[in-house]
Amino acid sequence: MINREDDSQTSIIERVTDYKPPRTLESWLIGRPLSTADAGHQTIGKAVGLAVFASDALSSTAYATQEILVILAAAGTLAFGYVFPISIAIVILLVIVSISYEQIIHAYPDGGGAYIVARDNLGEMAALIAASSLLTDYILTVSVSVSSGVAQIVSAYPNIYNYRVHMAIVAVLFIMVINLRGVKEAGAAIAIPSFFFIIIMFLTVGVGLVRSLTGSLGVVPNPPAFEPSKLLISITPFLILHAFSSGTAALTGIEAISNGITAFKEPRSKNAGITLIWMAFILASLFLGISFLAGRVNAVPSEVETVISQLSRTIFNGQGFLYYAVIIATTIILILAANTAFAGFPRLSALMAKDGFLPRQLTYRGSRLVYSRGIMTLALIACVLVVIFQASVTRLIPLYAIGVFMSFTLSQAGMALRWWKSGRLQASGKEIVERGSTLRFDRAWKFKMIANGFGSICTAIVMMVFAVTKFHDGAYIVLILIPVMVWVFWLIHLHYDYLAKKLSLDNFGVTPPHTIRHRVIMPVSGVHQGTLAALRYARRLSDDVTAVHIVVEPADAEKVRQKWETWGEGVRMVMLDSPYRLFAEPLLGYIADIARQRQPGETITIVVPEFVSNNRLSGALHTNTADLLRSQLKNQHGIVITNVPYHVHKDDEE
Repeated sequence: MINREDDSQTSIIERVTDYKPPRTLESWLIGRPLSTADAGHQTIGKAVGLAVFASDALSSTAYATQEILVILAAAGTLAFGYVFPISIAIVILLVIVSISYEQIIHAYPDGGGAYIVARDNLGEMAALIAASSLLTDYILTVSVSVSSGVAQIVSAYPNIYNYRVHMAIVAVLFIMVINLRGVKEAGAAIAIPSFFFIIIMFLTVGVGLVRSLTGSLGVVPNPPAFEPSKLLISITPFLILHAFSSGTAALTGIEAISNGITAFKEPRSKNAGITLIWMAFILASLFLGISFLAGRVNAVPSEVETVISQLSRTIFNGQGFLYYAVIIATTIILILAANTAFAGFPRLSALMAKDGFLPRQLTYRGSRLVYSRGIMTLALIACVLVVIFQASVTRLIPLYAIGVFMSFTLSQAGMALRWWKSGRLQASGKEIVERGSTLRFDRAWKFKMIANGFGSICTAIVMMVFAVTKFHDGAYIVLILIPVMVWVFWLIHLHYDYLAKKLSLDNFGVTPPHTIRHRVIMPVSGVHQGTLAALRYARRLSDDVTAVHIVVEPADAEKVRQKWETWGEGVRMVMLDSPYRLFAEPLLGYIADIARQRQPGETITIVVPEFVSNNRLSGALHTNTADLLRSQLKNQHGIVITNVPYHVHKDDEE
C-alpha cells in the first residue's frame, strides 16, 4: 500500500530543454515560434482590442438600416418613416445588452461570456445551448461577412461573378493566416482599416447632419428603382416587430469582448470593459446617424445600390473621392468582420474543450500562442458553408442572428440569477467561489437583477420574433442545428467523463509489483490508472525506470508533479520544460542524450501508455503518442518502443 503522507518515496528532477524550433515554411508564413514566457507580451490594448473584437459589430452599421427598410417596404414608402424610431428602440436594446456584458466582463475576468455565465448560474444544459448558439453565430459571421464583402466587389466588377466562391474562400484563408500569426499581429493588421472605416463613417454622418441642419442635404439623386409590392400590407405591430428584429443584426458581435478578456493587457477586465463601452458608443452613434439620414434623403432598399452608397453620394454630391472612400472602407470592414469570429470562436471552443464538451485538442495553443486548431476548424467549416450556399448573402442571412440572441437571453438570465444569489449573501457576509468567478454581496443587486431580467425578456422576444418571421427563409436550419450540436457536445462529454471515472486514482491504492530490470524511459502526460499500469509493466522490465513529463503548461505540470509524488512509487521523474509547447522534439532529444550515454549492448525501452478506444469516433478524441514515437524511432538501433494499452470496458463500470 502506498503511503500518501511520505513524499520521500519519489524523486522529481527539474530539467529545461534547449531545443528551439528551426525556421520552416510555416514559420515564414505565420511567424517565428513564440515561447510560453512571451504570452504576457502578446496581449493587446484597448485600441487594438477595438479593432480585433469590434469589427463584426461595427460592420453591421453597413447593412442594419437597410435590413429594416427591406421589411418596411412591404407597406410602401410611408412605412419608411418608422426607420428612425425602430433604430432608437434597437439602440435602447443595445444599451441594455452592453450594460449586461459590461457586468459579465467584471464578474468573469477569465472570459467565456454567455457560456460561463450560463454554466455557473443556469446549469450545463443552458451553457451548451448558449455555446452552440455562439459557435453557430461565429461560423455564420465569417460566411456572411466575407460573402457580403465579395458581393461589394462583384457589384463593381460583374465579370468576376462566377469566381465569387473562390474569392470568398481565399478571403477566409487569408484572415485565418492573419490570426494564426497571433492576436497582437492580427490586431495590428486590421487596426488601420478598422479605424479608417470608423473615421470615414463619422465624417459621412457628421457632414450629413450638418447639411441636414442647414437645409442643403436634399434627397438621393437618381435613386434606384423602387417597386412596391403589388400586395401592399398595412403597417401593423407585427410588421414593426419584424423590421425591429431584422435591424437587431446591428447587435451581433457585442458578446465577442466578453469571450476574449484574456487577450487584453492587465488590468484585463478594466481594459475590456472600456473597449466594450467604446464599441457600443460608436455603434449606436453611427447606426442612429445612418438611420436618421436615410430617412432625410429618402433612401430606398435596393439590390442594385446599398443604402450606404445612396447616402454617401447624396452627402458628398456624387461619386467623388470621399464616396469611393466610403465604399472601399465598407467593403474592407465587411470582410474584416470575420476577424471577430476568429478571435472569439477559438477561445470559446477551448473553454468548452477544457470542460470536456469538445475534443481536448482544441485547448492546444500553437506556435504563436493562439488556439490554432480552433482557428483552422472555423476556417474549414466557414469555407464549407460558402461552397454550399455559393457565397450568397441572401441565402445565408436568414440563418444569422438567431443564435446570438439566444446567447444574449441566456447570459442575461444567468446574470439576473447571479445577482439574486448575491443578495442572499447579505446576511452571512460570505463569499462563494464558483468555477468561473467569486460571488460576493452587491449592494445594487436588486437594480442589476431587474435590469438583466428585463434585458433577458427583451432579447427573448426578439429571438422568438426572428425565429417566426425568418423560419421559412432558412431559420429552421439553425433551430435544428443547435439541438444537434448540444447532443454531440454531450456525447463527447460523456466519453471524457466515463474515461475519467474509469482511470481515477480515488480508492486505488495497490502497489503493482516489479521484478525484471531494463533501462526504461516512460513518457507521462498525466497520472491515472493507465499510467500506473504502464509503470507496473516498466518496473517489471527494470529497476532503472525514468518517467519523463514534457512541461507545456506549468499549471498542468504541477498537478502531474503532485500526483507523481503520491503514486510514483519512488520512480524518478524528469520534468522536461518545453517553452515552445512542443512535445515530440524535446522528448526525442532527451532519448537521444540517453542513447549516447548507454553501455555497449544496452537496450533502451520506451514504454508508452496507450489508451485503446472501443470505436474510432471516441478514439479520434485522443492523441496517439505511441504511433508518433514509433514513426520517429523505429529506424534507430537498440531502442525498443513498447505500447502498454489500457482499455476501458463498459461492462467494468460497476
